[in-house]
Amino acid sequence: MSSFRRDKKGEDDGGVNVFQNLDKTTLLQESRYFNSTPVNPRKCIHILTKILYLLNQGEKLTTQEATDIFFATTKLFQSKDVVLRRLMYLCIKELSGMAQDVIIVTSSLTKDMTGKEDLYRAAAIRALCSITDSTMLQAIERYMKQAIVDKNPAVSSAALVSALHLSATVPDLVRRWANEAQEAVMSDHVMVSYHALAVVASARKNDRLSTVKLVTKLARTPLRSPYALCLLIRYAAKLAEEDQSDSSEQYIEFIESCLRHKSEIVVYEAAHAIISLRKTVRDLAQAVSVLQIFCGSSKATLRLAGARTLAKLTAKHPSAVAACTVDLENLISDPNRSVATLAVTTLLATGAESSIDRLMKPMASFMSEISDEFKVIVVRAIRRLCSKYPRKYQTLASFLAGMLRDEGGLQYKTAIADAIIALIEENPDAKETGLAHLCEFIEDCEHTSLAVRILHVLGREGPRARQPSRYIRYIYNRVILESGPVRAAAVTAVARFGAARPELLPNIRVLLSRCQLDEDDEVRDRATIYSAILDSGNPEILEEYILNVQVPNVVLLERALHDHLETFPDEPFNISAVPTEEEPQEAKEAPAETEITRKPVISLEEQYADQLKVIPGIEKLGPPFKTCEAVDLTEPETEYRVRCVKHIFARHLILQFECLNTLSDQMLGRIHVRLDPPAGYKMLGEVPCDQLVYDKQGSAFSILEFPENPIETLGAFGATLEFTVRDCDPTTGLPDSGEGYGDTYPIEDVEIACSEQFRMRPASEDWDASWERAANAAEACDTFGLAQTDVGEAAKAVCEHLGLPKSAIAGDAVKDIRGGGLWRGGVPVLVRARLVAAQGIVTMQLSARSPREDVATLLLAAVG
Repeated sequence: MSSFRRDKKGEDDGGVNVFQNLDKTTLLQESRYFNSTPVNPRKCIHILTKILYLLNQGEKLTTQEATDIFFATTKLFQSKDVVLRRLMYLCIKELSGMAQDVIIVTSSLTKDMTGKEDLYRAAAIRALCSITDSTMLQAIERYMKQAIVDKNPAVSSAALVSALHLSATVPDLVRRWANEAQEAVMSDHVMVSYHALAVVASARKNDRLSTVKLVTKLARTPLRSPYALCLLIRYAAKLAEEDQSDSSEQYIEFIESCLRHKSEIVVYEAAHAIISLRKTVRDLAQAVSVLQIFCGSSKATLRLAGARTLAKLTAKHPSAVAACTVDLENLISDPNRSVATLAVTTLLATGAESSIDRLMKPMASFMSEISDEFKVIVVRAIRRLCSKYPRKYQTLASFLAGMLRDEGGLQYKTAIADAIIALIEENPDAKETGLAHLCEFIEDCEHTSLAVRILHVLGREGPRARQPSRYIRYIYNRVILESGPVRAAAVTAVARFGAARPELLPNIRVLLSRCQLDEDDEVRDRATIYSAILDSGNPEILEEYILNVQVPNVVLLERALHDHLETFPDEPFNISAVPTEEEPQEAKEAPAETEITRKPVISLEEQYADQLKVIPGIEKLGPPFKTCEAVDLTEPETEYRVRCVKHIFARHLILQFECLNTLSDQMLGRIHVRLDPPAGYKMLGEVPCDQLVYDKQGSAFSILEFPENPIETLGAFGATLEFTVRDCDPTTGLPDSGEGYGDTYPIEDVEIACSEQFRMRPASEDWDASWERAANAAEACDTFGLAQTDVGEAAKAVCEHLGLPKSAIAGDAVKDIRGGGLWRGGVPVLVRARLVAAQGIVTMQLSARSPREDVATLLLAAVG
């Protein structure tokens, strides 16, 4: 008893992790003990535990090291100790992907899998399926089928989960086990039924009709497993989402019936599915009432689930959540701060303008008690409020400024800065207040990247403020006190003031002259070049190099420079042909966030760059000007699926055809697309897809040269998929002998539009000055009568034709579209359109200015 108390004291003191100083070399030596006869099970268990701990900590073993440990571990098959054997199976699973010749233990695992000891069987199945390949699996297929319907739920569940993992590599083999899995769906054990349904659905994932039959049949059958029922609800919701016809009503009815289930997880899954699918408030009433009950539950998990789902619903249907206001207000003081945060953010999104001040007080009291992750959720909710209630900017900006002064990490502070920057950009009245808060923050900002970002905003927005000179002091302080990158950003911001405000230019020249003595070479270089540009006084140079600089995508710029030096090192490099870092994106309504997700932003050009390397001589075409979104050329249910990705270069067009074979008994070879291009296009070559096996995507490429006349580039390519077919065994995927036979498959035409040849962006603040400076350029102008009767819809259609985002539209009764961009050859262009509706007819006057008249005419041809 005294020793027990001593151990307990050690736990209270924090204890010592006995595995924290493990050494891989020592462990390799210890694993040799497994070769001893007899072995001490207790000591072997300790060694195996250390091996598993080391592997799960990310320790990398060489192939030889993994093989040595693996074969030493296999000696333990002789032991009868249950705990030791089960740890051994785990170790075999972990090492199977690193060691060589692991197939040697197949017979031992098969013996344990078919033995009488149930404690061995489940673990042996999992280990065996992790080490065997497709050819060896056929030898144990009979045993796997028996295990799936085994009376022991642990054995059956292990076999089903292993089958689910194998369906990714050998789907045809697993498909043959579907009958046994379907029998296991009706099992009394909740996990067996759940895993069995996943296996059956996976086997039918490429057959929509079969999936419909499965869901329809099981919807009429009372499943005992709540987990299986949750999975079935997800399948039904997916079918209802894909099918917008009246036939989807049967899936909705099934999901609604699950709202009355006795299991809470089933009820929540059904409510979540309905909220994700339904579009009208009336249809949401049942699901919202269920979530309202969850918010009043005594269980913290149910309260969190209810608040989290209601928070998501506020983005689409805030009025539907209004009925839950009382319940959500009760959650503000919830002891679980995650629940309280979600309740407050939901109330902020659905509440009236008058309730903002009342909600801010309780939120300020618990902000210090929640993690940075939930603080970011609150900040983004306030950011949406800034857009929704612009008159409340004083209250919201003060709250954000207070949060900015609190302790927090980079992600948290960045979210606050983003919210204040968005407030400045969207609300002209809040500009002075927001800039003042940012100036105060950078005095103590410890994050270099954030300080640089704020200096960029000050340089862009400060010159347009009522008293621009007040911000120069804060910016110049950074030149004196901060690190090199921040000083360089401050120099750029100061130069922007000099370029935009001539009355400040004498003082700016003095500041830049001092920066030319800086110890950092980038700071000196920036100060020198900006001084020279400002001294020139040329408005066009000021615009291009200081006020409106287009930053190229760094990854694509590096690749383009590398290709240029290898192909045409003596010719000048055209940097305007490289896609910019921030292409304009459509503004989408942001949902109320319930969790923070980090997704790296990668442009389409970067995503496809490596795939284009298979084309011989691709580097001679120069950098890709633009990569367009993939377009489906076949229906989703067809046996061969083809999508087209258009890669636009300065003078060339590459069509990438992404092909997918959904027939398991066929293998396609020499796949290419025969094109019938419009007049003027020159076919330069093709790169066919050598082989297309079942359910694996491949790509074929066609390389063309654009016509000299831009107008002739508009048109459609007739297209036919051509390939050779070889029948193959659906089980192994191996083709029959012989060369096969040729076949063709018709696909949709490939259209080349005007918007695909331009990189367009909406009008900037100084767009009017740019339009006036282009007065001497070639101009194309015409008046059109549009088919639409609503001027708003007509404006959106025009933007789609021209490749402009919808943010380029301004005005109410008279729509004014203004923007500019680059043609694929690096030629700049400005475009302006005015749309007016009169007597049910929308009339548009469209003007385009560019150094090349044929490029300006091309924009008009897209509409005409």
